[in-house]
Amino acid sequence: MKNITGGICAAKGFTANGIHCGIRKNKTKRDLALIYSEVPASAAAVYTTNLVKGAPLTVTKDNISNGIAQAVICNSGNANTCNANGIEIATQMCELLGKELGMPANNVIVASTGVIGQPLDITPIANGIPALVAGLGDNSGYAAEGIMTTDVKVKEIAVEFEIGGEVCRMGGIAKGSGMIHPNMATMLVFVTTDCAISPAMLSEALSEDVKTSFNMISVDGDTSTNDMVSVMANGLAGNKTITEKGEDFDKFCEALHAVTSYLCRMIAADGEGASKLLECTVKGAKDTDNARKVAKSVVCSSLFKAAMFGADANWGRVLCAVGYSGADVDINKVDVAFESEKGIIDVCHNGSGVAFSEEKAKEILLCDEIHILIGLGDGDGEAVAWGCDLTYDYVKINGDYRT
Repeated sequence: MKNITGGICAAKGFTANGIHCGIRKNKTKRDLALIYSEVPASAAAVYTTNLVKGAPLTVTKDNISNGIAQAVICNSGNANTCNANGIEIATQMCELLGKELGMPANNVIVASTGVIGQPLDITPIANGIPALVAGLGDNSGYAAEGIMTTDVKVKEIAVEFEIGGEVCRMGGIAKGSGMIHPNMATMLVFVTTDCAISPAMLSEALSEDVKTSFNMISVDGDTSTNDMVSVMANGLAGNKTITEKGEDFDKFCEALHAVTSYLCRMIAADGEGASKLLECTVKGAKDTDNARKVAKSVVCSSLFKAAMFGADANWGRVLCAVGYSGADVDINKVDVAFESEKGIIDVCHNGSGVAFSEEKAKEILLCDEIHILIGLGDGDGEAVAWGCDLTYDYVKINGDYRT
């Protein structure tokens, strides 16, 4: 497997586009995105666990209940959530796109992101769809821009891998900056692949993958209403369709995780106001579940995130987060170290502090990517979680987000 260029357009048969249609006041911001497969594709998606869900999620879940989709349409600037006519608007988006592309409306995955509780006018979307479709091409970056809200960076990746002797490609784009918390977040992730895989196996692969990818991110502890991760697999690579577990399925899952884990790191690093990516690796847990609890607890700790912003090696906040994580842990066995491109420093052994250079620790923690290494000494369980530091700018961004 190797990284390639092309994003969501790297896989055969996929084109994309993104335009400004008028939902957002800033005319330099794209606010409507489209991904299209020239043939119907196997489709699967996972959604937010928040009881308050955006209308597009309800429509999408119904549309792809048969495991088939051919296009994704997504607007930014308005979440289409908590609106009396939200279902109607999301359905109209599918119908308008279906008519323009000459395909069934229920073959559309629809998504929205932006402000919650604001009415969404279908007019700019309806007016923009013809231009959106007309501009379809190798425009992965345009689509990635079209789904961004407070994101600073475009997030996209593509990989190439082999299944049964056939070259397959997979690409993904994502948005997510705030309201990011384990068990899905205000992120939208769209993955495309030309690998042939049945809807059932695609759904199983995605459902398992999110446990170690998107459910292991936290920026601010808020679980959003509009989270969605969707995958379309159109089979144009020509491999024998994956219909059961085995070597081909494992290779597919490996490629999927390469795409999703990369996007996880990009989402965490681009957290609202963030200046540093935090990656917490836990080893030696009694099992994987306990490892996940510890890793997520650490990257969720506001006190620890603030310490990382200040480049303060306050390792006691790590142990504090381990202690309230709910994991089965012997605190007297916990080791902690901090690592970056400037080196590694041990700060805790067997639950107690060890002598270390504060100057060296500061040098390590001033880097823009920090690794928190935790050893629990209790077994073989491992997990990785991603987060970011907590800065002044997070409050600035969210203090007037709506107004």
